Amino acid sequence: MKYDNKIAMVIKNNLMDWQKLNVASFLASSVAIQFPETHGKPFINASKSEYLPFIKHPVLVYKADDQAQINRAFLRAKERELHLGIYTNALFSTKNEDENHIEISKFTDETQELVGIIMYGENKKVNKALNGLKFHE
Repeated sequence: MKYDNKIAMVIKNNLMDWQKLNVASFLASSVAIQFPETHGKPFINASKSEYLPFIKHPVLVYKADDQAQINRAFLRAKERELHLGIYTNALFSTKNEDENHIEISKFTDETQELVGIIMYGENKKVNKALNGLKFHE
């Protein structure tokens, strides 16, 4: 199936594995919460047990080898008016949503230390925002 829109995230490559997985999980949830059309129906197995639905779109995960690469993708996504989610380095030291909001509010787009971003929007625009980045390994 071909989708008109794409979900893609960029995660800094120098994070610890647990951090990368944490960032990816939080970012993917942000798209599912904001855009109900991106997720499917609950799964029901032969036992009639019901399980949570998946995001319908593939989620492509790219790596940023340095701060400049993730900042460039972020700026290019903003220029193309894509829907964006962010995860900053400061969030690794927070314990709850209130603390997350406080930390995010302390920085501007130019001063925040991004470690992960997610974008959702038209395929061509997402591709242009990610130009030059490679998939995470």
